[in-house]
Amino acid sequence: MNNYIHGKVYFISDLHLGAGYISNAREHERKAVDFLDSIACDARELYLLGDILDYWFEYKTVVPRGYVRFFGALARLADSGVKIYWYTGNHDIWLFDYLRDEIGIEIVDPQGGGDFRNIMNTLFFLGHGDGMGKQPFSFKILRYFFRNKFCQKLYSGIHPRWTVGFAHAWSSRSRKGHKTSPTGLDGKSRANLETFARRLSNENPDLKYIILGHHHVELAEPVGNNCSMIILGDWIDKFTYAVFDGDEIKLMQYNSHESKLKQ
Repeated sequence: MNNYIHGKVYFISDLHLGAGYISNAREHERKAVDFLDSIACDARELYLLGDILDYWFEYKTVVPRGYVRFFGALARLADSGVKIYWYTGNHDIWLFDYLRDEIGIEIVDPQGGGDFRNIMNTLFFLGHGDGMGKQPFSFKILRYFFRNKFCQKLYSGIHPRWTVGFAHAWSSRSRKGHKTSPTGLDGKSRANLETFARRLSNENPDLKYIILGHHHVELAEPVGNNCSMIILGDWIDKFTYAVFDGDEIKLMQYNSHESKLKQ
């Protein structure tokens, strides 16, 4: 059992495991597994902040193929006593009860896109980041349909031979469409996100950290007198994550053998 009661808390997002645009899917998964194994010695909690899988939909009696080694690494952590929280993103919205029941992961799908957490006596706001700040009406409609139980029921009646291919093709087109702004965080988007973060900080004086994913850029900046916003980057080409030891948080980069502080 993991005895690191006073151990570290890790945050990671946007692995996009299984994405069709990743050239070597097995190597991509292996690197994620290596990271999970590397934190087993001192982790007390792990927060997966969305888009861990590029696509996932659980049917009543079957689950998609793949991700065996990754799920196994998560299971090893959970069995050792590490508490794991998986926040749904815009690519892995349809997480239901399989990982909860099989591994013991807590699936988190906050109504407003994020929630507050007291972690080691420090107040955090955590979320994937896709629903933060002012959003276009088209996005709100799409988000509603994706999360609507009746729509999910209808979708589950479509055979996976159609849905899986369609989902991965959509994901690849979406990524190609962001080539001019690969981070997804242009000037307007960043200003919108900063406005949201500053308002959240002002409304919650005890808030220390806002941690988000989604935007595929690594960022750490103050958004108030006592609050910092951290965007976690991704695991497509940046391999970044954050770690909190109870006193300070660091945005790090993993290279399979060592971690270094991002400047």
